[in-house]
Amino acid sequence: MTAERSFGPGGDPQWLDAAEMRAWRAYVDGGQRLMGVLNKDLQDAHGLTMAEYRILVMLSESTDGSVRMSDLADGVLSSRSRLTHQIRRMEGDGMVLRNTCADDGRGVLAAITDEGARRLAEAAPTHVSSVRKHLVDLLTRRQLMALGDIFEEVDAAMGESEVQAR
Repeated sequence: MTAERSFGPGGDPQWLDAAEMRAWRAYVDGGQRLMGVLNKDLQDAHGLTMAEYRILVMLSESTDGSVRMSDLADGVLSSRSRLTHQIRRMEGDGMVLRNTCADDGRGVLAAITDEGARRLAEAAPTHVSSVRKHLVDLLTRRQLMALGDIFEEVDAAMGESEVQAR
């Protein structure tokens, strides 16, 4: 829904109807429960949070195992301040290192260490099994495709809003 359509005549909010409210509440409740279960499964089995796991995945998927901190913050949808604290803790646990960028002395790179790669490799099967059990296996292929389409659209709209706000 675009901003133009979110307000009715006279600037009053366009309240959600019953179907819209049902969908919204189901998303909020189900999404929070799902993320809580995924986080708990990783923490219980591997001592990793979802945030740490996402960072390790993003670093491992880069060509050289490192990503600029600003790009990493954007990629894991975190504030730069929160990411800095998270990386500092992960550095203390030996999972990442921070270095200055070779091409830009002001930039900082986060790089996955052998320990970080080892912990990611150990945690990945647990995470995939948990995602499958608590989401993928509950849905039909058609529902999964619709879910992907929906959140790609939401993500693209949020990205456009961020660009316009700058």
